[in-house]
Amino acid sequence: MTTSITMPAAAPATLFTTMPRAPLHDGGAAGPVRTVEPGVRRARPAPLPRSCHDLMADAGRVLGRAIGADGARDRFAEAHLAALRGAAAVLAARARPRRAARASVWDLIPRVAPELAEWAAYFAAASRTRQAINAGVAVPVSAREADDMVRAAAAFLDLVDAALSERRAG
Repeated sequence: MTTSITMPAAAPATLFTTMPRAPLHDGGAAGPVRTVEPGVRRARPAPLPRSCHDLMADAGRVLGRAIGADGARDRFAEAHLAALRGAAAVLAARARPRRAARASVWDLIPRVAPELAEWAAYFAAASRTRQAINAGVAVPVSAREADDMVRAAAAFLDLVDAALSERRAG
């Protein structure tokens, strides 16, 4: 059973052959107060939680494994997992914990990062394939589908890194 998935328009058209930008680094502790305009002062945003940095570093490592994987199924599953780690970093940075019905990461992303909603829909559509691969179910994945997933995950992680960097810059 092959599911047709349409990649968001922002995805690159060529095979991703290098690692995305370096994972997030700590931009330093939040300093005192910045001047926005004369006489108006605003506190710097709090630094990103350590979990964001850890998740993005892990996403980069997993994407590297995806790029180097031999089989299409492994490339697909690893690339999707890399995107999942990037989405978790966004939630760690922006979401506020609260008790609610259980939802997938891909369901929560549009609520906390509407600019990533198309990407969330794309990766949500591919979730069943990754879950089936991880469960050992023999789902067919073509080399093209695997390469598309690697490119999409790389582009998504670049967007996540940029979004988290903007928050850090305040």
